[in-house]
Amino acid sequence: VQLVESGGGLVQPGGSLTLSCALSGGALSLYVMYWYRQAPGKKREQVARVTRGGITTYEEFVESRFTISTNNAKNTVYLQMNSLKPEDKAIYFCNANQNTGMGEEYDYWGRGTQDTVSS
Repeated sequence: VQLVESGGGLVQPGGSLTLSCALSGGALSLYVMYWYRQAPGKKREQVARVTRGGITTYEEFVESRFTISTNNAKNTVYLQMNSLKPEDKAIYFCNANQNTGMGEEYDYWGRGTQDTVSS
């Protein structure tokens, strides 16, 4: 399984970006999909999650500004980010996790896409 993120870039505060993560070598519908981010000098942190059943959860700092969604036909997960703040500047990573419930866990990461929020 491979994950490739895209959609990062430079945006002004208050602007929007949509990140995409394309999964290949497997079926997106089998995985719990996450977006993480890592800001300069900080640890990687979870941003949002969508379960196989479509239930979404967000970290508190998102404050309803971001939306995670999937398109299983395209094997792609998205992160729509609105009202961006300078502190949202980070490398954003996609993660796919599958726990078979039989003692097997599969965890895959993309290489990340840079998001810069600056005036």
